[in-house]
Amino acid sequence: MQADKLKKYRPYPTVPLHNRTWPDKTITEAPRWCSVDLRDGNQALRQPMNLEQKLEMFQLLVDVGFKEIEVGFPAASQVEFDFLRLLIEDNLIPEDVTVQVLTPAREHLIRRSFAALQGARKAIVHLYNSTSTLQRQVVFKMDRKEITRLGMEGAQVIREEAERFDGDVRYEYSPESFTGTELDFALDICEKVMEVWEPCPERPVVLNLPATVEMATANIYADQIEWFIRHMKNRNCALISLHAHNDRGSAVAATELALMAGADRVEGTLFGNGERTGNVDIITLALNMFSQGVNPELDFSNINRVTNVYKRCTDLPVHPRHPYAGDLVYTAFSGSHQDAISKGMDAVADDVSGIWAVPYLPIDPEDVGRSYESIICINSQSGKGGAAYIMSRFGYRLPKNMRPGFGRVVQEETEKVGDELSHQAVYAVFEREYLREDGYYRLKEFHVVKRHMDQQEKGSTADIEAVIGIGETGNKEQRLQGSGNGPLDAMCAALKAETDLDFIFHSYDEHSLTEGASSKAVTYIELLDKRENGSRESWWGAGVDTDIIISSIKALLSAVNRMHAGR
Repeated sequence: MQADKLKKYRPYPTVPLHNRTWPDKTITEAPRWCSVDLRDGNQALRQPMNLEQKLEMFQLLVDVGFKEIEVGFPAASQVEFDFLRLLIEDNLIPEDVTVQVLTPAREHLIRRSFAALQGARKAIVHLYNSTSTLQRQVVFKMDRKEITRLGMEGAQVIREEAERFDGDVRYEYSPESFTGTELDFALDICEKVMEVWEPCPERPVVLNLPATVEMATANIYADQIEWFIRHMKNRNCALISLHAHNDRGSAVAATELALMAGADRVEGTLFGNGERTGNVDIITLALNMFSQGVNPELDFSNINRVTNVYKRCTDLPVHPRHPYAGDLVYTAFSGSHQDAISKGMDAVADDVSGIWAVPYLPIDPEDVGRSYESIICINSQSGKGGAAYIMSRFGYRLPKNMRPGFGRVVQEETEKVGDELSHQAVYAVFEREYLREDGYYRLKEFHVVKRHMDQQEKGSTADIEAVIGIGETGNKEQRLQGSGNGPLDAMCAALKAETDLDFIFHSYDEHSLTEGASSKAVTYIELLDKRENGSRESWWGAGVDTDIIISSIKALLSAVNRMHAGR
């Protein structure tokens, strides 16, 4: 940035607030939520929602659990008016949901808003007028007294209409551009409006204190809210509401700190849709609370539905890195991250406490309707932990020492295809590398001829006979015979005696792959290849069969074939 341009800007002043209490607070319960998607969010769209889209969005908001929904600015256009009439006349507003309408402090617009509300059982009428220093001087060219009188006159018209209204009307007032308004003036005009409406603890007024434009760091918004609450009269007669915009990118943080400062209510939108950089994102706020064990009282357990309806109604995308809802937010590509997640998932599965504690995953993806398929995705940056985790989803618990080799094989595949591998593609790589039965050495027949106790060794021994196919086509057959400490040892002895193979049997692992009478077992075997130069290289193989002996023989030949191929 050019240094001389800095002269155009001034730092936002701090709030003279001594012994502030909000830094020591935590959020322990959900605020009252009010969605402004159908008003603030809708007015920011390049193409505003039509009636069909508005109805779909309204139903989504109801299903998520919003009890207060600002449905529009009915005096602004016929579409806004007609939508509210449709909700009322078709009885689409649930009994526990209160619709809210916005109106400026102008008499004919207030009366038009009440006309749109006729027949509603209950409603909030939201009055606003701009109070900021800049707006007073530049836009309205009015002083404090004139701006106050405008707000009070609007409040009086609303009270008159409400007293004639056949339904329950609650009041809300916003000193628009609150964060650009002197605190003493914001407090004064709010109290003057309250005097007109005469709220009581049983019927409090909503005082909405919006960061219409985010002008400072999040802590200053919290200071403003705490200052306001400390100095206002009749605190028990007002619900302090927040309405933060995201011009500096910190609307979520500002709202959280302001809730800690004592606010009661939050207005915002799904995914932060709204003018300029948008409103505060209620999804992020609610799931932040959820991640701390606080019930947000909103249901985002099917985040995919929320995302799809939002995109369909607004024609806006959802960023793949959007907190909690983006396509990639539960996905790890980095090898070290994948390894940590894999180990964390294993630890959680074994932990009877039920506490979620997995590295890199602040919440369980299943709690918002995401499957574990998306947690680990494989590309060229991935490592052994990610590949092993994916195989665990197919039931394979790869031995620790087998994982690096399989990770290298998978990485080679990603580099070859030049793209991310699906979970099924990773399994296909494993099947191709370890489970194929058409390698250079192929099992055609295998029999345990005799089992007996070795009196000298005091252990079980076995004699085996086998037929293997040798060669690229497997047409050449060779009959093997061998004895050893069990069928697998006997097969190893037979292979080394009757072929040119020279290896050391190094490790063995096996587990059940499926359950039931026809369950399959998987065996993993590691061989050390004795080379002419004396070096030893490790080769792993795997085999699957309903017979544990046959699965072990298949695993042995798998390792032998990989060793022969030089993998």
